Amino acid sequence: MNDNKFILDACCGGRQIWFQKKQKNTIFMDIHQVSKGHIELQPNWSCEPDIIGDYRNMPFKDKSFKLIVWDIPHKIKEDKSIIEKKYGHLGEDWKQDTLKGFNEIMRILDDYGVLEFKFADISISIKEILSIFPQKPLFGTVTKKGVNKTYWFCFMKIPEVKE
Repeated sequence: MNDNKFILDACCGGRQIWFQKKQKNTIFMDIHQVSKGHIELQPNWSCEPDIIGDYRNMPFKDKSFKLIVWDIPHKIKEDKSIIEKKYGHLGEDWKQDTLKGFNEIMRILDDYGVLEFKFADISISIKEILSIFPQKPLFGTVTKKGVNKTYWFCFMKIPEVKE
């Protein structure tokens, strides 16, 4: 791993959350690549990852990153929506796959590294998605106001101290 690439976006999609869409210290990864023009109503949208990869089995060494952003698909089932065309869906094994993804992220996250988890409660409640993870977030969105259904949660990989 290149030492100057210490940030990973594990499901980059179209990089909508990024102000710096070509941030030089970041590896942008997604499970698929989509060219401009794929979505008729949004012809300029594209998904152009640096690496095509699956967050359940990533090609990185242990403790490779200081910061990981993880914005998984928010739907369980496939449909014909724009959201589906952009980000895909989780599938019926979403609980096992999400836990695999979390554990894989913790494997490649350096000690004292940070995971920013973004999720929208379209098909799965926040309580249910967070219950899958073996640790609680340090902090994040705790209330929902208005129609905004997007939540952010911050985890940190804090090594266990043996006494």
